[in-house]
Amino acid sequence: MNGRRSLRSRLTLLVAAAVALAIAVCAVLCWFVVKAELLRQVERSLEGRPQGIEWIAPYCHEGPRGAGVPGGPDHPGKVPGGPDHPGEAPGRRPLPRLAPIQLLYADGERCVAGSTPVKVTPADLALTHGPPGRQVFRNGVTDDGEEVRVLTRNVRPGVAVMESRSLEEVRTTLATLAGILAGVTALGVLGAASAGLLVSRTALRPVGRLTEAVEYVARTEDLDTRIPVEGNDEIARLGVSFNAMTTALAGSRERQRRLIADAGHELRTPLTSLRTNIDLLLRSENAGRPLDAAPKRRLLTNLKAQFEEMSTLVGDLLQLSRSEDEHEPHVEVAFHDAVEAAVRRARLRAPDTSIEVELSPWYLLGDQAALERAVVNLLDNAVKFSADRAEPVQVRLGDGELTVRDHGPGIPEEELPYVFDRFWRSSSARSMPGSGLGLAIVAKAVRDAGGEVDLENAAGGGILARVRLPGSPTRSPASGA
Repeated sequence: MNGRRSLRSRLTLLVAAAVALAIAVCAVLCWFVVKAELLRQVERSLEGRPQGIEWIAPYCHEGPRGAGVPGGPDHPGKVPGGPDHPGEAPGRRPLPRLAPIQLLYADGERCVAGSTPVKVTPADLALTHGPPGRQVFRNGVTDDGEEVRVLTRNVRPGVAVMESRSLEEVRTTLATLAGILAGVTALGVLGAASAGLLVSRTALRPVGRLTEAVEYVARTEDLDTRIPVEGNDEIARLGVSFNAMTTALAGSRERQRRLIADAGHELRTPLTSLRTNIDLLLRSENAGRPLDAAPKRRLLTNLKAQFEEMSTLVGDLLQLSRSEDEHEPHVEVAFHDAVEAAVRRARLRAPDTSIEVELSPWYLLGDQAALERAVVNLLDNAVKFSADRAEPVQVRLGDGELTVRDHGPGIPEEELPYVFDRFWRSSSARSMPGSGLGLAIVAKAVRDAGGEVDLENAAGGGILARVRLPGSPTRSPASGA
């Protein structure tokens, strides 16, 4: 079973996913931007304080640290005014209670005042050995496990001041912001899904109409169905293409129907004649009264001619039934040679008819056999209508234009537009042999070679056929000749 989703559901999911992803990315970026800004505010508050050592120096050992001195070996981290000794030290100014601050010495000892001590890291100790004035921000924790933002400054060789500020407010603000952004993202996903469904329905409505039309044509084979086209977007172009396709299919089916009907009509006469002649032979043999030699020879000759006519008709039908792409690969053709070969064939068929030939070289890309047959058909028509006249058939080829002129009765002007139709025959030629497909084959062969053909009544009587083909009077260098 095919589990592939429909185009509408896939488009809805795609739009919803794209919008949801965009909202989620924006929410995450917003969270990080706010976090960075809050940390910068904390850092600015730390940088805006006094340098720190002036605050705490009176309460810490300034010379060699000894016993009994706050911050010395006997009292590490115990200072008046600190958590264990509230109040003021005698003779000293009060320690600000809002200043979480401590001195860090190069040997790792601390002198803490105003808050819970902050844990020291190797990076802090390394800073005490650096040049004075250097400072570093980092996240740290107090001895009680509280997260703080720490500013460590090297104030003099071997001594650094560590100031800190709690990140509890920052963490609370970020948690609240994360909840708000998560809610906004969830609402955005729901809105994106609704928008995706609306977009898919609106965008695919023309596709739905096109699908219904295609299914209707497939079900009913009604090629006259048309899709209303609105606008000039891709869906409209698809509708125009579908209408063009159904029009072409309807035309092709109509041509096929006409070809079958015309072929059946044309085949009916020779088949009836063949059946009549064969019945005559059979009846004469069955009755015990065989035909004399001369009548029997004439009858057999007629049968042979009728079989040849049917073979020609079937071959012509096969030639015309091919599509535009069903032809031999086009190669460079010496058209003057093809015309000369066609003239030789026409002379063999009608030795009593004079054919005047004047040819100039002309090379083109095409199917030599099809072009030669087209010229033969033109010559057959010219010879057929000039059989009882003394004037010769004139064949000229120059500058890519072939003309074939006869001196027959011509064609009525009102019938000229139909001369290249299949099975069309002039009123003056319906009593003559032929299938009515010769000129249709000429038109197809010339059209396949990219040329044009037309017939007109010549001055002084007869028909003048003109064939114009693109090409060159010299052979292409690529041919290697």
